[in-house]
Amino acid sequence: MTQVAIECVQGNIANQPDIDAIVNAANARLMPGSGVAGAIHSAAGPGLAEECRDLAPIEPGQAVISGGHNLPNARVIHCLGPVYGVDTPSEELLADCYRNALGLADREGLSSIAFPAISTGVFGYPIEEAAEVAVAAIRKASPGLTSVRLIRLVLFSDDDLAVFRSALAATPPET
Repeated sequence: MTQVAIECVQGNIANQPDIDAIVNAANARLMPGSGVAGAIHSAAGPGLAEECRDLAPIEPGQAVISGGHNLPNARVIHCLGPVYGVDTPSEELLADCYRNALGLADREGLSSIAFPAISTGVFGYPIEEAAEVAVAAIRKASPGLTSVRLIRLVLFSDDDLAVFRSALAATPPET
């Protein structure tokens, strides 16, 4: 069985040129917003919003896929994370984002995917809890993947990077 590599890096999710698909921490309408969604839409150009009109709206935990437009990535997978304390069960819905995005990437035959820290910005999910949920969901889904071989977690700040690296080190791989 081929192993899936999982890595944490600091950087900009919209600048991952060696990755097949990046994940957008989207809003329900899949339109430009603040944070990750704003950065991705800005880098992708107006064609991304145009394509997304027909894919929206989406529900918390759901994932849909579009082209990459002006991004260096072939595809963008859009996930609507839960608003912490509003969309429940928050932990399950956040895990669904990671599972559903990985499933989409795998079905599309993609070999690499990069995730931001979904729901940790304006949606208010505490970073430590979000990291634990994300890593557990990724670890659980990884053994079933057939084409995805690299999963990258792209964190914007030093502090978020440290939290995700700690969660990755503390969560053993699924066997």
